[in-house]
Amino acid sequence: MSVVRPMVNRDSQFFWDGTKLGELRIQRCNACGAVRFPPGPACQSCDAYDRGHVVAAGTGTVYSYVVHRHPPVPGKELPIVIALIDLVDGVRMVGEVVDVADDEIEIGMPLRVDFNRVDDDLTLPVWRRA
Repeated sequence: MSVVRPMVNRDSQFFWDGTKLGELRIQRCNACGAVRFPPGPACQSCDAYDRGHVVAAGTGTVYSYVVHRHPPVPGKELPIVIALIDLVDGVRMVGEVVDVADDEIEIGMPLRVDFNRVDDDLTLPVWRRA
């Protein structure tokens, strides 16, 4: 069974190129320096179309979370812990938390990014207890 693959487009290609290299990349405006996630074509702070990126520290804390128990997800074993993570870099990101039981996850838990190589074309960021 294969995993659900993310949509990759010109706004997010840099992110997926980074995960293949073991980097968690965040879009950064070259004009004003604002960071944002998810990525998009124009800066939300200054409206510039001058996009760049920075490599994130890869650490953060759980802001909120859900435990997905149903329906089944192709390529995944249930339950799946999905968290909204406050990165130290100033953005929030949704991610799967692995190796933390569904009854152990809690708001404020420190996390660090790791990378799950699915195949030659896809490496997914996952989060572990820091």
